[in-house]
Amino acid sequence: MQNISREEALKLLNAPERLDNLGKLVQDAREGRLPLPETHEDVNNHIHTTYSFSPYSPTAAVWFSWQSGLCTCGLIDHDSIAGCDEFLKACEIVGIPGTVGMECRASMLDTPFADKKFNNPDQAGMTYLTIHGVPHDKAGALNEYFIPMREKRNVRNRAMVNSINGMLAAFDIHIDFDRDVVSISNYPVGGSITERHISCALANKLLERFPDAKDLISFIKNDMKLPIAPRIEGYLLDAENPHRVYDLIGWIKAELINRFYIPATDELNDFKTIIAHANDIGAIMAYPYLGDVGDSVTGDKRAQKFEDDYLDELFPYLRDVGFHAVSYMPSRNTPAQLTRLRALCDKYEMFRISGEDINQPRQPFVCMAQRAPEFRNLYESTWALIAHENLATGNPERGFFSPESVKKQPDLKKRTLEFAEIGRNMFKDL
Repeated sequence: MQNISREEALKLLNAPERLDNLGKLVQDAREGRLPLPETHEDVNNHIHTTYSFSPYSPTAAVWFSWQSGLCTCGLIDHDSIAGCDEFLKACEIVGIPGTVGMECRASMLDTPFADKKFNNPDQAGMTYLTIHGVPHDKAGALNEYFIPMREKRNVRNRAMVNSINGMLAAFDIHIDFDRDVVSISNYPVGGSITERHISCALANKLLERFPDAKDLISFIKNDMKLPIAPRIEGYLLDAENPHRVYDLIGWIKAELINRFYIPATDELNDFKTIIAHANDIGAIMAYPYLGDVGDSVTGDKRAQKFEDDYLDELFPYLRDVGFHAVSYMPSRNTPAQLTRLRALCDKYEMFRISGEDINQPRQPFVCMAQRAPEFRNLYESTWALIAHENLATGNPERGFFSPESVKKQPDLKKRTLEFAEIGRNMFKDL
């Protein structure tokens, strides 16, 4: 039996012929030429791909999900669901159920919480939303719906690149938006360009300018006069580190982005408009809980406060305006935060969706914290989500939150278990 390195697999699965390469790798694994992964109960509904920002194409995301032992995997990209067809084809090749959705941002200025920070470190009065369980026959329409938002976002993206260039002009560091940013995105084929793409372009320029990590760290500390966490400094000083660019992106997100970030305005829809559109296509709108951050587990967020001070007021508001679910990541929060969150979900009958926000190579696909007994319901809700997505494709009245389904089983927990059983039965022969 041979093996294949992560880097070799990633190159094959990010190549233009990646679906064919995936088929060959899967065949090699099933015929004993490569190790066959041991699948557990673990799930993840929040994996980013190259259609927003990630090392992984949709095909690669599915392969590494399977290789990590996930029994299901979920696509989430910013302002785009253009990777949906490829992702579902890859799931079929591997033999793993998948869910598809989108993460977007919306204005919360027309709410009682207009001056609050929700789950976005960079801007108050604006929130991330996740649209889960998108019926497969509605994904194309959802991606088209976000075309104007992606276009307007690029106006701001260009302005932020200009801001970086002004800030670093004295050091003769310059980014070209089309050459250095668009070129590392899937924007021409329906993907989005985010602040991470801009941060990546800057990281590439800094690593090119300072190939010696000591010089780079000296530049950060002495010329830019910015702090750098010992953990990130250690990563950058490691000559064998294959993830230096992602570690530097994390530092930029944590320490530098506030110097060039321009608040989003024109590209943001009102959140009620997005909720209405998600409900119209039979998807499930979720609020992604972040919670106050101490030591960021991903290294890309400064310690700061988010929703915890007003969470008791936020939950009934979310329920009343049409949110059906809350998504969260058990590894990112303290036990006290999670206990409180789960109690509020129970009180306001919010469906719970789990997902580890995968967008850089250091992040494991499996959330070990989720294996705790108190999070077992997240396995059930994932299988219910899978059932919803497949049942609602072609017939939205069969979806989890359709009037017909709610009337048939009004109890959320019981309906979750019933849909979970349907989901498991759909894929029992894989």
